[in-house]
Amino acid sequence: MAILEAFAPGGVRLSLTEICRRASLPLATGHRLVGELTTGGFLERLSDGSYRVGMRLWRIGAQASAATALRELALPHMEDLYEVTHENVQLAVLHEHKALYLERLRGPRSVPIVTRVAAELPLHATGVGRVLLAFSTDEFVDGVLAEGLTPHTPRTITDPERLRACLADVRRTGYAVTSEEMTLGSCSVAAPVRDAHGAVLAAMSLVTRRQGADLRRLVPAVLAATRALSRDVVAHGGSTEWRDLA
Repeated sequence: MAILEAFAPGGVRLSLTEICRRASLPLATGHRLVGELTTGGFLERLSDGSYRVGMRLWRIGAQASAATALRELALPHMEDLYEVTHENVQLAVLHEHKALYLERLRGPRSVPIVTRVAAELPLHATGVGRVLLAFSTDEFVDGVLAEGLTPHTPRTITDPERLRACLADVRRTGYAVTSEEMTLGSCSVAAPVRDAHGAVLAAMSLVTRRQGADLRRLVPAVLAATRALSRDVVAHGGSTEWRDLA
């Protein structure tokens, strides 16, 4: 499990030495276990000697029912939002103190972004994270703030009181806007996806270039998509199962 977890931070390709370091295993032990995982199809050895997640592990992981169900329900709405805007469209849920990305859509003209499916990014510096944090409990917000707000760009909000004010604004307006807080040159608009009880299950966002971004067009588009997805969530009765994603 420690070896497989070594790939979770985002190391698409890892050497045996990197795997052992991340898993805190002696090289000899790591070599033996990695060999067994490779033989079983859970890892794949590449021509340069590095390793990546194997197809067998991917097939098993793809069956994570709650994440798969929400993702499949969201995809048509994400596709509609992409067709309207041709910008990056992302879906994320709360996982511990991070935003876990379930899906993303992008096109050839979309601004480059750092997110990928199954990646975890900070709550305070991303649009989806800001939404998920805004509708969390006070105790949860206090816990995130206690860990410290890491700056990812010069424009990342790192002052706790300023962030609290931003979260209050998200709750008031029903959406979040971030500008160059995670990646320079980009901004995002995000809104919540709710269940039948009004609880926030997920957040959907658009990420576009900061220069020339038209919030008067983007905000209504995101709100329309998340409201439509929320109606589908209610119609499919998935609130109890999907709330357990976090």
